[in-house]
Amino acid sequence: MTYDFDDAPDRGLKSGSYSMKWDVKAGELPMWVADMDFKTAPEVIDAMQKRLEHGVFGYTDIPHEWNEAVAGWWRTRHDFAMQEDALVFCTGVVPALSSIVRKLTTPAEKVLIQTPVYNIFYNSILNNGRTVVESPLAYDGKTYSIDFADLEAKLSDPQVTLMIVCNPHNPTGNIWTAQELARIGELCAKHGVTVVSDEIHCDITEPGFSYTPFAKASPLNADISVTCIAASKAFNIAGLQSAAVYAENRFLRHKVWRGLNTDEVAEPNAFAIQATVAAFTKGGEWLTALCAYLAENRRLAESVIQAELPEAYAVPAKATYLLWLDCSAITEDSALLAQFLREKTGLYVSAGAQYGQCGKQFLRINLACPKARVQDGMERLVRGIKAFLTH
Repeated sequence: MTYDFDDAPDRGLKSGSYSMKWDVKAGELPMWVADMDFKTAPEVIDAMQKRLEHGVFGYTDIPHEWNEAVAGWWRTRHDFAMQEDALVFCTGVVPALSSIVRKLTTPAEKVLIQTPVYNIFYNSILNNGRTVVESPLAYDGKTYSIDFADLEAKLSDPQVTLMIVCNPHNPTGNIWTAQELARIGELCAKHGVTVVSDEIHCDITEPGFSYTPFAKASPLNADISVTCIAASKAFNIAGLQSAAVYAENRFLRHKVWRGLNTDEVAEPNAFAIQATVAAFTKGGEWLTALCAYLAENRRLAESVIQAELPEAYAVPAKATYLLWLDCSAITEDSALLAQFLREKTGLYVSAGAQYGQCGKQFLRINLACPKARVQDGMERLVRGIKAFLTH
């Protein structure tokens, strides 16, 4: 089947969609928050339409069909044989992360993250009275890697009891290797640290590349970890509030299950099950086409930056639809640059400092939109940065 990703619905204020991303002034181009401008897969829409036509939207159970669909997707798409009964429903990855932090740690204990990283990790830790410990990724001016010496030094603190892994990594777009993930598992086990792996971006990878689930990297990893997954990023259905939590260790799984239920984030809305099952059983062809389209968008953005913005550097990425732009030759504070770009050109992007102070000289740009919008965004970016350098 052929899919037209060049045609995306209007999500502006007058569309009635109440889009957070598009709650902007006229003439502005939002390329910030990580959701896509594309319609979801036709199979997902069909499943939701069928559910809508039923007309009754009462309390909903979680059928085993949901477990089968999630496990089947990871088996066929990621070559990982999940235990179906080790999956627990949750209303989202972020609610799961916050619940897990509350259940598996005590107030004032420390939770380790590898920065720069998804900013909501900070919220899930700090809002629950825990302390953030950062192990910055090593950056050589071109690519990112894990600083294992620093990681072990931080994990050796007895107050560090939990580590949140971002796999693949947001915002850098790194896909961690099985060897890297296994090494993280070894170090965490050595120091008595449980791992939570956020794998929400796992299905958006460059053609020819795939990710390794943390729990697949080694039996030890599977025993000490909890994995959070969802169809929300890949199929653009975050608003349906559906995710899955996976833990093979039955004692760990029981704690997480109790936490999710205590926090009342373990029950689906009337559309969550059908949409997820349809995505994971029928959406493969659509997703493959989407990933190819997103790769073309990345090449387009990179080519414009390389040709017209020698002062900036697009960090190479093999996953996510996010562009992590090194602006260190332009400014010491990308928040000032982001504000200038929005005021001068209407381009709305994310300043890197919210992902950790080591991201202070970066911008994060969402490329999950029609090519015409990517081209528009890059033109605004070029125009804005050139004006910033001369203002």
